[in-house]
Amino acid sequence: MKPRRPVHPFLFLAPTALVLGLFFFWPLAIVLKNSFYRWDLLTPPEYVGLSNYALLLSSGELSGTVLRTLSYSVVVVTVSLALGLGLAVALDRPGRLYAFVRGAVFSAYVVSWVAVALLWMWILDADGGLLSTLLRKLGLPALSWLGDPRVALFALAGVSIWKITGYSMVIFLAGLQDIPRSLYEAAALDGAGPLQRFRHVTWPMLRPSAAFVGTTSLILSFQAFDVVRVMTQGGPVKSTTVFVYAIYEHVFVNLRVGRASALTVVFFVFLLLLTALQLWAWRLGTARTGRA
Repeated sequence: MKPRRPVHPFLFLAPTALVLGLFFFWPLAIVLKNSFYRWDLLTPPEYVGLSNYALLLSSGELSGTVLRTLSYSVVVVTVSLALGLGLAVALDRPGRLYAFVRGAVFSAYVVSWVAVALLWMWILDADGGLLSTLLRKLGLPALSWLGDPRVALFALAGVSIWKITGYSMVIFLAGLQDIPRSLYEAAALDGAGPLQRFRHVTWPMLRPSAAFVGTTSLILSFQAFDVVRVMTQGGPVKSTTVFVYAIYEHVFVNLRVGRASALTVVFFVFLLLLTALQLWAWRLGTARTGRA
């Protein structure tokens, strides 16, 4: 459709651009400005240049936060994506039983993070929790899932996987139902077994869905806050202090607005680069599959 006047496309885009500018770019600009100041919310801001960034680097806080967040995100994205894909393939069948199981798996995604965190605090309790009780009855040692620095981060990752796997499953189910059945019939006539049909038909057709799920899950995992705030408060010994929780602590606990702003800028750039890298890798894989 050709616009009647050259200005019409810009008028259509104006509301979206206004919302983006007001609620995204303007706050981002304020955060960037604050990252060059030392400010405790009580006294006037003091310009310190790049000192906040230098402090984050020299104290080791930035490297530790990046490492913990990356470890958490890698586990959450890879496991939730694999489980979502497996469940979608297994449950993509007609019948009330399959519909019930699909609904049950997805229901965890619509429950609030706080409710999920409280439920899993009871399950993972080291003394009277459901998981610890079961392990003791089986004669296995029970761990302090949320009190041991070696396992606390992965316990939180497990809770996040339990919550968002239903989301991955629904996206993959939608992708599966868009694959023409004639492709499976042609592959079966050529003698392809179930694994070969998955490798040469299902997975190539699901690549766009997988790229979407991977990117959104990555962003979601980087935004983890509620589950950390409720279950561990960043502990023990900061083993679960990921990016967003570290920013929260700097602002509302330590009153260090400048350092929190510097951490926010690094967080934004890091997430932007990681998302671009992930999309580039998916597109490269798709191009190679297309050439093959």
